Amino acid sequence: MLHRLEIKVLDPRLGDSFPLPRYATDGSAGLDLRAMTDQPLELGPGSSELVPTGMAIHIADPGVAGLILPRSGLGHRHGIVLGNLVGLIDSDYQGQLLVSCWNRGAATFRIGVGERIAQLILVPALRAELAIVQDFDASGRGHGGFGHTGQH
Repeated sequence: MLHRLEIKVLDPRLGDSFPLPRYATDGSAGLDLRAMTDQPLELGPGSSELVPTGMAIHIADPGVAGLILPRSGLGHRHGIVLGNLVGLIDSDYQGQLLVSCWNRGAATFRIGVGERIAQLILVPALRAELAIVQDFDASGRGHGGFGHTGQH
């Protein structure tokens, strides 16, 4: 199912020198986000930087949210993950997408201009109506947590 996603190109190199976000394959869930920096970025071990993507989005539908996720290859091979682990984009946000890149690896990593650094997915977003109760219907799980159901 396709969902309309409005994007505003803020960096003229996006869509000209570098492709607009797209799905890499027919089965891809995420749109690639690129580092639209003025020059390559040297990201030292343990450091993090907010990296511009050169675009703003507007999801508009309050039943949909955006999630910015790390690219698995960058995380596994180089230790480049998101500083906030997952970025949440609300449906009414209209500013530039910035990616918090964190180098949890042991070596400096160079992020090239236009390099794919993260991915954006759209997900359903249910809003809760809070209901104060005196007790819950028993679920069989009770209060256990943090490994309560066992290791395997």
